[in-house]
Amino acid sequence: MATFHFDLVSPEKLLFSGEVDQVDVPGAEGDFGVLAGHSPLVATLRPGILTVRGANGERKIVVLGGFAEVSPEGLTVLADVAENVADIDRATITTRISELEQRIAKTSAGSELDKLIERLDHYKTIDRHLIGTAAH
Repeated sequence: MATFHFDLVSPEKLLFSGEVDQVDVPGAEGDFGVLAGHSPLVATLRPGILTVRGANGERKIVVLGGFAEVSPEGLTVLADVAENVADIDRATITTRISELEQRIAKTSAGSELDKLIERLDHYKTIDRHLIGTAAH
């Protein structure tokens, strides 16, 4: 199988850089897979699990928004938040969900409430994905 270069960058760090066989990306308009020779594309990410397949097996990474760009040089994902699934503690996610729900209950209507609700939706989406990932 032909390989291509993939970079995954978050504001905190370069999470992945290397040659891969395939990357499955959670796109805002639907999930899509990238293989070597993929047509150029720019897409917005939704919260979900990004899956990287290569010579060293499969790696799953949680992403919370961002952008993906496929070019002749390969795939670059600029994620708002990115973390290896193996490094995520479900108890922490559950705690964050509970804290956000409490903050939402105390926040008046407006842009702050909208941001909190969006973040809560992101954490709930990731929690659902982690439950599905653990079952496989």
